[in-house]
Amino acid sequence: MQYHVDSNGYYGAFGGAFIPEMLYPNVEELRRVYLDIIQDASFQKEFRQLLKDYAGRPSPLYLAERLSEKYQTKIYLKREDLNHTGAHKINNTIGQILLAKRLGKKRIIAETGAGQHGVATATVCALAGIESVVYMGEVDIERQAPNVARMKMLGATVRPATCGSKTLKDATNEAIRDWISNPVDTHYIIGSVVGPHPYPDMVARFQSIISEEIAWQLQEKEGVRAPHHMIACVGGGSNAAGGFFHYLEDSNVNLIAAEAGGKGVTTGQSAATSRLGHIGIIHGSKTLLMQTDDGQIIEPYSISAGLDYPGVGPLLAHLYTTERAEFIPVTDDEAMKAGRALCQLEGIVPAIECGHALAVLDKKAFDPDDIVCLLLSGRGDKDLDTYINYFRF
Repeated sequence: MQYHVDSNGYYGAFGGAFIPEMLYPNVEELRRVYLDIIQDASFQKEFRQLLKDYAGRPSPLYLAERLSEKYQTKIYLKREDLNHTGAHKINNTIGQILLAKRLGKKRIIAETGAGQHGVATATVCALAGIESVVYMGEVDIERQAPNVARMKMLGATVRPATCGSKTLKDATNEAIRDWISNPVDTHYIIGSVVGPHPYPDMVARFQSIISEEIAWQLQEKEGVRAPHHMIACVGGGSNAAGGFFHYLEDSNVNLIAAEAGGKGVTTGQSAATSRLGHIGIIHGSKTLLMQTDDGQIIEPYSISAGLDYPGVGPLLAHLYTTERAEFIPVTDDEAMKAGRALCQLEGIVPAIECGHALAVLDKKAFDPDDIVCLLLSGRGDKDLDTYINYFRF
């Protein structure tokens, strides 16, 4: 079974590029040149230098001893929350801004849900001296106010999406409309492994630095290059794609994706795409999508602004349908309690997205000799108001 993208931009039945005619030149340009550019030695040198000296990589692989004691197994946390800007998103935005410069683009647009990708985009645009416009749902602007302020401090223009659920899906719609209107000088930095080919593959390659580091870090700490279990939260799926990337073909590694179950998969307030999705097309890609019988998108829900997306990236859809990865829905309550438990056991405040991954530890049985690697994709500064309101501090 092949799990990486094929030459036509598909992961099994999922992927492709379903785009308006106006976007064809942009997407086709990327498809033709992205591999040559990002595999070029000079690109890789600059990319990795910025990851090291600017983003602060490698991120630590931390043995969480008290968490391990609680669950009677060995749990390592991949600390993407310690990157510059506070999440894994910077890995991709550094790669894409270098790509955009080589393509001669003068303007950057992006979408964001939790705000972490928006902050990472604004950050690299400030670094490169390029104009940036970030689209964000009106609801997310309100619940992620600290990240909105950070984007504005960095010089980005933040434009609200006021249609639909006013969250990530709608921000993406607005960004695509902008790109259609400005096809020549603008590059769209998509923040996850979604969208038309080559974006899912390109973003996964930039994020694959995560699993690349895990392999040598585990070798250093445990004398092995692979964990028994790899756990990551999944909305669009970029942190999961990065953590899974170098283990896709290794059947000895159990890949586990924690989805946003919201108030419960059967309540109508959920974003558990694996349980609720059917094959459809969203934002230029064929994937699993929450939709009605006549193809209308069902509005997703999650307490986490980064996970309330009605679809999932085509790589993740392929991993689910082939049973290469196990998808586990996690409710709001389970994620919030797991996030607080990490605070009190390890002194780490995680993003609510990560709380979903942490909650898997209560849903799975692990052997004492297992090595469990959990991707801590972002820090919880942006979510403090939500935590405070939930726990009534």
